[in-house]
Amino acid sequence: MLSFPVRVLSQGAVQVDADLASDDPVWLEGDSRPVRGVHVTGRISGAGSGRFYFSGALSGVAGGECRRCLAPVEIAVQSDLHALFADASDENADEPDVLPLGEGGLTVDLRPAVREQWVLETAVLPLCRPECLGFCPTCGADRNAGPCTCSRS
Repeated sequence: MLSFPVRVLSQGAVQVDADLASDDPVWLEGDSRPVRGVHVTGRISGAGSGRFYFSGALSGVAGGECRRCLAPVEIAVQSDLHALFADASDENADEPDVLPLGEGGLTVDLRPAVREQWVLETAVLPLCRPECLGFCPTCGADRNAGPCTCSRS
């Protein structure tokens, strides 16, 4: 579970050990999606009146295509995750690093913070391997399968 009622969090810190599914509605078109979901661990606790702080980590596997040869690529992703959530009435609520409480200030939903950190950590243009030769720009042959036989200028 990655969404917590404020009334529960007001009673004390909560340990988080949950997954964000790759088909969750929080993902946007064009996002680098996790292959099997994102595992999230950490702790969420109060940080003042109407404020909550999450400190933890995420891990998963991102899928994509090699930027040179278009082969399928899976890349392990691991990152620390720290997020501050505040009620809309908080004086710092409009700052870009502060996330709003959900459902009219009644819940702390970690999913948008997880999505944002995931997108920042995943490679936009991954490689299947550093020495990938890709396709020949002249004839389109896969140069990883062997030398190109076209007459390149």
